[in-house]
Amino acid sequence: MDISVNKYISDTGFCSRREADRYIEECRVTINGRDASKGNRVQVGDDVRVDGEPLRKKLVPVYIMLNKPKGVTCTTDLKDKTNIIDFVGYKSRIFPIGRLDKLSEGLIFLTNDGDIVNKILRSGNGHEKEYLVTVDQAFDQEFIKNMRSGVRIPGAVTQPCFVKQEGSNRFRIILKQGLNRQIRRMCEALGYRVTSLKRIRIMHISLGNLAPGAWRFFTATEISAINEMLQYSSNSSDAEGMGE
Repeated sequence: MDISVNKYISDTGFCSRREADRYIEECRVTINGRDASKGNRVQVGDDVRVDGEPLRKKLVPVYIMLNKPKGVTCTTDLKDKTNIIDFVGYKSRIFPIGRLDKLSEGLIFLTNDGDIVNKILRSGNGHEKEYLVTVDQAFDQEFIKNMRSGVRIPGAVTQPCFVKQEGSNRFRIILKQGLNRQIRRMCEALGYRVTSLKRIRIMHISLGNLAPGAWRFFTATEISAINEMLQYSSNSSDAEGMGE
């Protein structure tokens, strides 16, 4: 065995590679008693610890879907009283795949599988996320056309996407990007304010009738299908993020 320290940590199921890099930057990771640095390699027999605790071998993978309510923050920082980890209350360590804004609601995945996190998050893999959005005023077809064709927001122009009007001030949108607060920023750029945002689907998995605040494990069929979809996906860590 000769692998990078962030991959070693991810492979144990402790956290994603991105989170592992953060632990390393904060000098919370040691290799054989010495502070680890990004790029360090782990050899057979090395003693790798986080916060002084030895890493355990990878546990049985856990895949959870949650209907996140408003007010819950997609962070693993337990100092945040509204963190998603305490909200779910699972018996062992898990972490969210991507994020939903604190004021947003709907489908989010949680897992202990660091590899699947990177594969789903990486924007180049083009995984769909579907949302229902309500804004503060009625809009016309020009708004829909602009949203579909791409919107200039600070630092970027969004990619063309599917948008369908569902009411006078409500629309459905499917994204393959994951820019931070993307939908809210797109609407703001066009003069509208989002009043309600709900994610109803990630890839092939839909929220269905899962109640707000409730969670469940993936079914065997869902796990099989997601593994098949990710079979040829890169797990490179240059993830853009599965935001909204």
